[in-house]
Amino acid sequence: MRRLSATLLVLGGVFLSGCFEQAKTETPGPQEFTSEDAGQICGMLLSDHAGPKGQIHIPVQQQPMWFTTVRDTLAYLRMPDSANQISVAYVSDMGKAQSWAVPGPGAWVKLQDAFFVIDSERQGGMGAPEAIPFSQRKDAETFVLEHGGVIVRHHDIPHAYLFELPHGSEVSEDDPAALHG
Repeated sequence: MRRLSATLLVLGGVFLSGCFEQAKTETPGPQEFTSEDAGQICGMLLSDHAGPKGQIHIPVQQQPMWFTTVRDTLAYLRMPDSANQISVAYVSDMGKAQSWAVPGPGAWVKLQDAFFVIDSERQGGMGAPEAIPFSQRKDAETFVLEHGGVIVRHHDIPHAYLFELPHGSEVSEDDPAALHG
């Protein structure tokens, strides 16, 4: 009887530790932003800007960090030490979007799974070049036929594309956030 109790105790511990381990590593799903949610970098309301958005989930926070543009989302992820804190990042899936102005609910794709169109004629919500995400390559190809650009994966987007300002813009030394326009 003692041997059976000890065996059940050990098996119960293994089962419970497996449950806790699974809960710890569960990836949160995408959330929908509200009219009050603001971009992490620019502080502006997401609902005031057209185009694709981004969200990054951090394990210690209930709500994601929101980004007014996908370009800002990608730039944040390339900052030193930011990637070590991330559970998951989602970007608007413009192949499922209701429109350019309002991507709409449910139109999200994991950032690492997306195909991005860069160098197209479309600008992001902040008037800067945008990295436009699609979950399906065929949707990205259709977009390129209509608006120009090049299809890349997130790790192939040039650093300069994310951090340089559009032509004619200047950055004040007092405003480093302007780099993420």
